[in-house]
Amino acid sequence: MELFGFLGEIITDYTLRTVALGSAILGIISGALGSFAVLRKQSLLGDAISHAALPGIAFAFILTGIKSPIILIIGAAVAGWFGTLLMLSVIKNTRIKTDGALGLILSTFFGFGLVLLTYIQKQPQANQAGLDKFLFGQASTLLQSDVIIMGILGAIALVILMLFWKEFKILTFDPDFGESIGLPIRLLDILITFLLVIAIVIGLQTVGVVLMSAMVVAPAAAARQWTNHLGLMVVLAGIFGIIAGVSGAIISSVGAKLPTGPIIVLCISLIVGISMLFAPNRGLVWNWIRRRINRHRLHLEAVLSDLYELTLHHERRDHPHSVRALETMSIGGGEFVRNSLRELQTKGWVKNVSGDEWALTESGLAKANDLVKERQV
Repeated sequence: MELFGFLGEIITDYTLRTVALGSAILGIISGALGSFAVLRKQSLLGDAISHAALPGIAFAFILTGIKSPIILIIGAAVAGWFGTLLMLSVIKNTRIKTDGALGLILSTFFGFGLVLLTYIQKQPQANQAGLDKFLFGQASTLLQSDVIIMGILGAIALVILMLFWKEFKILTFDPDFGESIGLPIRLLDILITFLLVIAIVIGLQTVGVVLMSAMVVAPAAAARQWTNHLGLMVVLAGIFGIIAGVSGAIISSVGAKLPTGPIIVLCISLIVGISMLFAPNRGLVWNWIRRRINRHRLHLEAVLSDLYELTLHHERRDHPHSVRALETMSIGGGEFVRNSLRELQTKGWVKNVSGDEWALTESGLAKANDLVKERQV
């Protein structure tokens, strides 16, 4: 009953519902678009765009004198877009590499934004307070109108993503092929970067400039552990983003004075950690288990092969051989050989003739013969 009561509170409580919806929208948009940034090895691009958006927020306030979310989002988008184009221009026209250009744009725009915020805070107007919240986000200040704006911008970004799905897929995995068949690779690159700008600016009020890059990278990084298919990766990244956003909103509402943005980032970081450990294909735990299984299988096959090699020296294929003889051929020691022989016996591949004397069975002889043929291929 407590669970249903809590779910009912999420639906009826205006602040919690608004924050949860806004965080969910942020999670699905940043997860879906961040997948392309991660696959294209442009993970730090989100960091650069989010930091470059800060002076745009400040300029938008200086020019208009109001803190309307749509005005600040437009300012952030323009600044982020300008910073991205400037970064791409630096990479194209100078010898500065991508990482150097990212660091240069990030630090320059962020520093300029802090200077503008300091200037604004020293002005006598009373309505300038709260702009600094864009540094780390303040999801509790989200209004229903803000969520509607986030939803509209996010829906536009997703629609464009679906319309250009094939083109973006080619751009991500084989841009040279795309260029050879006449696709406007440069324009597509600019378009997908613009969509990433949208994903970032709608999340600035929720998680802030400093932490926004985590929402771009982390859901995609978690989804990448579970699949090799782009479509499924994008869907999973969006789902992980929603889970992190809603969970962060709920946890911050339950705890006293817990900031929503950092909690959301911690939630998505936990999902990344779980994915890295337990994802079936790439999870560290499953890889460790597979290595253990493979090592054990190789040990068994080694003992079986040694017994087969000894058997080849006799006309009778069921001639028994002592454990001591097998020990001299094995690197595992006597106990290792005996344990392996007992397990091989349960598989029906060897049989204990008497004491420490062991011989191959018919099925064991066939298995050993197959192993020899596999190694010769």
